[in-house]
Amino acid sequence: MPESTYKIIELVGTSKKSWEDAAKNAVETASKSLRDLRIAEVSDLDLKIDDGKVTAFRARVKVSFKYTGKD
Repeated sequence: MPESTYKIIELVGTSKKSWEDAAKNAVETASKSLRDLRIAEVSDLDLKIDDGKVTAFRARVKVSFKYTGKD
């Protein structure tokens, strides 16, 4: 296997249902414009609160993909 280089970016996904859906939304959205996604790491979770009620789940996700040198 040839050696490779990977780039890591940070994304924030949101969902009205769960943190899992928020993370999934971030990765699936990124996959529409990035190729060769490899690993995703959830680095932080938080909630959006309006009038004392949870209105959204947010997941901060670090995603790595194969770096080809063409940004």
